[in-house]
Amino acid sequence: MMSQPTLVHLSVFTAVARHSSFQKAGAEMGMSTSAVSHAIRGLEELLGVGLFNRTTRSVAMTDAGQRLLERSQPALRDVGDALEEMNNFRTTPTGTLRINASRIAAHLLLAPLMDRFLAAYPEIHLEIVDEDSLVDIVANGFDAGVRFQDQVPEDMIAVPIGPPQRLVVVGSPAYLVRRGIPRAPEDLMQHDCIRHRFPSGRLYHWEFEKDAHKHEMDVRGRVTLGDAGLALRAARDGIGLAFLFEDFVKYAVADGYLVRVLEDWCPAFAGFTLYYPRQRRMSSALRAFIDMARSHS
Repeated sequence: MMSQPTLVHLSVFTAVARHSSFQKAGAEMGMSTSAVSHAIRGLEELLGVGLFNRTTRSVAMTDAGQRLLERSQPALRDVGDALEEMNNFRTTPTGTLRINASRIAAHLLLAPLMDRFLAAYPEIHLEIVDEDSLVDIVANGFDAGVRFQDQVPEDMIAVPIGPPQRLVVVGSPAYLVRRGIPRAPEDLMQHDCIRHRFPSGRLYHWEFEKDAHKHEMDVRGRVTLGDAGLALRAARDGIGLAFLFEDFVKYAVADGYLVRVLEDWCPAFAGFTLYYPRQRRMSSALRAFIDMARSHS
């Protein structure tokens, strides 16, 4: 009788399908690239069909591979849920927790929690992937995502976590001496502003509010960036004014490298939201993380 594929075979296959990469699948599963390749080759031999088309530069599923993925994913989720249900009987949460977060959420919210969380739950492995592009957390194998509320898909359960946030306008002392201090949002049109472009290609319009008056401005500037760290560096170097999260610039402000302006036009707003699939049972690791993140608010 023909040998049957094992749960390991299917788990490796799903990881390769998710990443379109043997190397990335191996990194996720703690396996070498050659071990992943061996497992896939063994699965293909057992099934008698090719599951992936491989070149030196890419890995793509065949029609048979796509069909196997569609049929096996629900079963693997059921197995994962069953194992996680057993985990709920343990006194200490365990397992791997994978979170996809925007870069700023990872920096401001998740990074300060990592040490305390790992110390409290030594049997949990934490993986954080920081990227500003929105991804399908279910299709990409994440337990949860962290974004602002308006970015959370409607079919997800959303849990507010973390403290309120604030965006602030900052510039170097030398820049402000050279160009003057803006007193109202309209003054920014006479300044060099460091613009931000989202991965979607959309330029961010700076938003201000005071006494129920709101301003949304497509500011001007010679530099456009997609990373807050680069914008911070550019502002410190006197290239222009930047609009960044308060906690992100607090040390540069405290040390005198940057100065805040238009503070009365920069109110606080709701912080980050953690979200996870409505149809999936919450793991004990995710529940523990949410409890700690909410207590950190």
